[in-house]
Amino acid sequence: MARTENFAKTEKLLMVVADLVLFSLVLWLAVWVRFVVISGIPIQQRNVDDITATFIYALAGFLIVSAFSGIYVLYNKTPLDVIIITLIDQILVAGIIAASTFAGSFFAFPRGVILINLVLGTVIIGAFRLLVYWVYRKRRGNVRVAVLTVPDHESKAVQNFLSNRSPRHRLTHVIEGDHIAHLRAHLAEFDSVHVSDQIDASTRRGVYDLLLEENKQIFLTADFQRLLMINPNIMSIEDESIVLVSPFRIPGEYELLKRVIDFLAALVLLVIASPVMLVAALLVKFTSPGPVLYKQVRVTKDNREFEVLKFRSMAANAEKASGPVLATSNDARVTTVGKYLRSMRIDELPQLINVLRGDMSLVGPRPERPFFVQQFTEINPHYPLRHNVRAGVTGYAQVYGKYASDFESKLNFDLLYIKRYTPVLDVKIMLQTVKILFDKVSSQGLDDAEAEGMLRPLPADVTVLR
Repeated sequence: MARTENFAKTEKLLMVVADLVLFSLVLWLAVWVRFVVISGIPIQQRNVDDITATFIYALAGFLIVSAFSGIYVLYNKTPLDVIIITLIDQILVAGIIAASTFAGSFFAFPRGVILINLVLGTVIIGAFRLLVYWVYRKRRGNVRVAVLTVPDHESKAVQNFLSNRSPRHRLTHVIEGDHIAHLRAHLAEFDSVHVSDQIDASTRRGVYDLLLEENKQIFLTADFQRLLMINPNIMSIEDESIVLVSPFRIPGEYELLKRVIDFLAALVLLVIASPVMLVAALLVKFTSPGPVLYKQVRVTKDNREFEVLKFRSMAANAEKASGPVLATSNDARVTTVGKYLRSMRIDELPQLINVLRGDMSLVGPRPERPFFVQQFTEINPHYPLRHNVRAGVTGYAQVYGKYASDFESKLNFDLLYIKRYTPVLDVKIMLQTVKILFDKVSSQGLDDAEAEGMLRPLPADVTVLR
């Protein structure tokens, strides 16, 4: 298999341009279907004028939604991801077209065109994107990964590569000793190498030199020290270049803007979601005894405690005997209605009220209970750094890490979010959160097998070198 590279910027640009051209053609095809095919009448000039006036808003909306939904980053996608994201993109664009026709008083834009465009766009653009994905997979192939670790060490990297749903990265070798010699002997059999921090520093330096010389990709775990080096300021003091690390905080200007956007967006979302919330409240009320809303003390910015609001998805006395425990995917405490509320994230909607109050943000680290915050802080003293920002309704971990079960993995995602924060990142996370509604795995709690510490066995096609 040929050595793989990242999807080139030129290829991404070509995909964007092709997407825009196809979207334009589909929109005018929808106009033709609406008038000529369905109604059997010629298109009136006033219709053409209003459709043309709306077109620029539709095109801009399509470009923004598509870029932020992550459809042009293919390395970690599956065919199902491509289909789901395309459907979500088309639904959001339909809303943008409807809003622009209303705001611009383009009343000669037939509403039927929006629905036809939604259907045709999902099918045609979805098929085109699947074709691009197939070509991408054919051209780039699989990235063959070797994991360097130490004997008798339960490598998290091995488990992650084995459980990865995307076919892009394929584990081929696990090397537990004599690392440099084994790498030299099998250079043609892998493309990338994940180097464990468990390996002694001297050996790691030799490994890095070899891999750089052979032009192989190097994967490293994003531990605290590496996260600290994200977004540094480079300074010169006389003849010495020094690195000034940035703190795990959001700049004041961004924080103010984030709060304003949170308040306005939560207000709008509450109005839009109110019918769904009403139905959910009635279902909870009439299917199990206990209150509709579940209140629980959580920790947010500056270690302040607050009561998070959720629709109750468990029995009212779920933790009376057990005390605080983490939820699992097949949790017997969850009610029948609660399973559906959780799978669709509807149980989280009352947290929009927490956002209005200022307890939470739309995007940020998920709030944890004081009991677990204390436990996690004793294990990892860097844990309180995640409380330098408001807790979020959704977060980086839910979108990019499937809300990883290990608390230290969650912490890494949270700190990465803070370090890389921009308002654009928040928009990306919110748009990509919509996809989670279609993804059962992301909506579940800790898997029972993971909770018991069970590891996936190595497949027969993975070579183990010691």
